[in-house]
Amino acid sequence: MTTTPTTAFAALADPTRSTIVDLLARRGELTAGEIGAEFPSSASAVSQHLKVLREAGLVTVEKRAQQRVYRLDAAALVAVEGWLSARARQWNARMDKLAAHIEKTRDEGEL
Repeated sequence: MTTTPTTAFAALADPTRSTIVDLLARRGELTAGEIGAEFPSSASAVSQHLKVLREAGLVTVEKRAQQRVYRLDAAALVAVEGWLSARARQWNARMDKLAAHIEKTRDEGEL
């Protein structure tokens, strides 16, 4: 699945899901049970959060015997990071132009 910034940010907007992503980023792959043990909510609720993250393309799941093992999808995170970097470059360029305009206006004595 191709992750778009819209689907990634929608999935990450929920605090539980962003915490799950943080857990996976820090600890690598985890079973559904290990993830669920980090939250006071039911296993079913955590399972729904994992489903949203899977559908958004942010995590992958592998079935090993009776367990489901989750890990971050690095390619999806790289795509989102690329989108964010492009937006940062746009805004930095705009802020540079604004700063130059303010400086020019100040030098001309208009401020």
